[in-house]
Amino acid sequence: MNKLATLFCVGMILAATACAAEESGKAVDLFDGRTLDGWTVIKCEAVVQNGAILIKSGNGLVQTEKRYGDFVLEWEWKALKPQKWDSGVYFRYESVPKGRPWPGRYQVNLRQGMAGNCSGLRGAADQELVKPSGEWNAFRLTVSGSSAALEINGKPAWKADGLKVPEGYISLQAEVPHGGQFLFRKIRIAAKNAK
Repeated sequence: MNKLATLFCVGMILAATACAAEESGKAVDLFDGRTLDGWTVIKCEAVVQNGAILIKSGNGLVQTEKRYGDFVLEWEWKALKPQKWDSGVYFRYESVPKGRPWPGRYQVNLRQGMAGNCSGLRGAADQELVKPSGEWNAFRLTVSGSSAALEINGKPAWKADGLKVPEGYISLQAEVPHGGQFLFRKIRIAAKNAK
């Protein structure tokens, strides 16, 4: 077998392994630390820098190509603006309404003073566990049925019920003109039946 055929076979095996892991609910990387493969960049500029996604400019989204229902999503983020930083992670949305840069819901907010809150879910609020600008924060979002729960830097932040959309995309929000640049890394998901 020549080198090219070997590389092709190895690639196919890795892809099949990732699909099998995703279907079984095992955690897989949504971001490989090198490319934006598996993501669609919408109305913003995003690049890979030192193993992280840098949201560089614009008002828009870095959106998964697949849709998810129940999942556990883990990611690390860091605000680069010293004050009034603003971004977020949207989940379980079907589309972005025409004339708007972002979906109407659901968003785990990454805005200074609101980081950790999730609008549209009663009781989904906790900013006390978030580290300041320039430091990495680790979030773990668990979504199951109509409920969601968030851990911030290894500690439970909140549990809430009231999700009305059964599945949808996940995205990193770009709000650079007002909220500054953000870095995202170590983005992993454990999900069943991604579409």
